[in-house]
Amino acid sequence: MPTDRDLTTGPITRAVLSVSAPMSVGIFAVLSVGLADAYFLGRLGEAQLAAVGFLYPVTTAVTSLAIGLSAGATAALSQAIGRGDDRRSVARMALHALAFAVVLGIVAGGVIWLATGPLFAALGAGREVATEIRAYMGWWCVSFPALAAMMTVNAVFRAHGNAASAAIIMTSVAAVNVALDPVLIYGFGPIARLGTGGAAIATGIARVLSLAAGLIWAARRNYLSWDTAPFRGIGRSLRRIVEVGLPAAVSNAINPAGMAIVTGAVATLGETAVAGFGAATRVQTLALVPVLALSSGIGPVVGQNWGAAQVGRAQRAVRFTFLLCLVYGLALGVLLAVFAEPLSAIFASAIGDATFATTYLRWVGWTLFGYGVLVTGNAAMNARSRAVWSMGMSLSRIFVLYVPLAWIGVSVAGFAGIAAAAATANVAAAVAMVFAARANRLWPGALGLAERPKGTIEDAPGQLSHTGPTAG
Repeated sequence: MPTDRDLTTGPITRAVLSVSAPMSVGIFAVLSVGLADAYFLGRLGEAQLAAVGFLYPVTTAVTSLAIGLSAGATAALSQAIGRGDDRRSVARMALHALAFAVVLGIVAGGVIWLATGPLFAALGAGREVATEIRAYMGWWCVSFPALAAMMTVNAVFRAHGNAASAAIIMTSVAAVNVALDPVLIYGFGPIARLGTGGAAIATGIARVLSLAAGLIWAARRNYLSWDTAPFRGIGRSLRRIVEVGLPAAVSNAINPAGMAIVTGAVATLGETAVAGFGAATRVQTLALVPVLALSSGIGPVVGQNWGAAQVGRAQRAVRFTFLLCLVYGLALGVLLAVFAEPLSAIFASAIGDATFATTYLRWVGWTLFGYGVLVTGNAAMNARSRAVWSMGMSLSRIFVLYVPLAWIGVSVAGFAGIAAAAATANVAAAVAMVFAARANRLWPGALGLAERPKGTIEDAPGQLSHTGPTAG
């Protein structure tokens, strides 16, 4: 069984990679669910496939709430573990995060369920497509509390340095979901054909089963406290979680919102351009899986070391992660320059779509290192309780750079202007993130900091006492 890992000792490179590597498998598994849904539903007809296109940005934005909460839980728990807090108090805080996730999931799921009709009508869904959307969203909303809770359980495992367990949970939910998809969508034996609703039911069953397994696993490892006063200190716990979780949720919702606006700019060139842009972004998402895994891994490393007052280790972890993003991003640029055309042909539905996708990938592929630096830097600042900074970085990349440049670029240079806007936003985000890391003491030598003795406490909100001098 995967075990806990103390991320405050040993080589920092091993600490980062030990948490990040398993998450690559888990994140790829999760992404495979969306691809499976699109494939199986697409075989039913155009209305079902169109419904997937409408559902993706909405479900992604709502899921950002759960992702943000899990970021807050990771930050609070990993810092507490690094400080050496009593294991029972850490487990109690994990229980508080889990309870809050369930409540948030119920409220958010209920609101989205009530708003489904007018929301998708405002987005332009026609009557036939809207029928498919309603069939999906009802079940999706019912299972959203299980998703929010499952993400929090994953955050608990990662905070303890046990990323392998988190990856196993993610992979399990994906495997169950993909296996159930054809059975419930098309029907099998006594099971009736459920169509689009069947895809959502498959997702719900997978979420509940994986959550149950994760809770049992976490309880057996004493990650959750069920003592005689389980809700003692819940107010303080939630403040620590929400101060990171709320800005992190906004940060995660910014990207799909910005992409929707950029898609509007692409739409001025016609449906073929939109299809090509969609194909390119699907390739890009899969190519960025290792970077997303790094963003999942750097959080616990920075959190534990910041809590343990090992500032130098946290700084070196960030520098190493940025370097990995640069090396991987440049290698990705070479691969996309060479293989953009065949990759586009796989994900595009027509030759015209593939042409647009190829243009995007060859331009933007060289700059994906910048997006990697942004998301890993954001995760590091979340873990260091500087979530407002990470939210500001995401907002700036999308609404100060990408969206305005995309609309200007499409009017001046057509689709090439869209690709140039994305490339510019990525590079600028990387440069800005390095300065932000220095400003927040997450870069080696920033403000002349030296590594402090273990046991001192940093100046982030939520700290209770000082046992020694803080770093200046």
